[in-house]
Amino acid sequence: AGALAACFMVLILLLIIAQMIARWSSLTFHGSTEYAGYAMAATSFFALAYTLTQGGHIRVSVLLNLNRHTKFWLDVLAMFIAAVTATYFARYAIKTNIMSEMLNDRTQGQDYVPEWLLTFFSMFANSPAKWGELWANTGSDWVFTPVWLPQLPMSVGTVLLAVAIWDYLTRLLALRESQIHAEALE
Repeated sequence: AGALAACFMVLILLLIIAQMIARWSSLTFHGSTEYAGYAMAATSFFALAYTLTQGGHIRVSVLLNLNRHTKFWLDVLAMFIAAVTATYFARYAIKTNIMSEMLNDRTQGQDYVPEWLLTFFSMFANSPAKWGELWANTGSDWVFTPVWLPQLPMSVGTVLLAVAIWDYLTRLLALRESQIHAEALE
């Protein structure tokens, strides 16, 4: 997830450079702003789980430093609340994707995607028996971006975050020691 976040961050850079070159060349780069926004959202959501594993999320440790017994149970409580919240968020992120696909919701910007790309992602939501029919009905046109496509990184990123938090909660309960160690900043 961290590597994907980094790739999307590089994509933001490449989109900005392409937009600058297009502007200098008096050309139009339709949808560049939308694509950069999608890449920025993907960077943020893919980085959530990776940042947690690296100890980069903000943790207020004032109450955790009272004593060892209090620290353990407050840490368990905080992890449990975070795990439930992340799971809830992941569930509704996925439901948002499903609803956007059901409504055939499309973006309103100037961003277009090739129809074959939509067919490729649709393959994962259909059985292999329907893949031939999907590709037979696919044209070579460019279509407005369906909203579920830029929402995919949100769903994947929130699911990864929920899994990571549940994993850390399980390790905390099993080992009685937090596995999240933040870097000491001075």
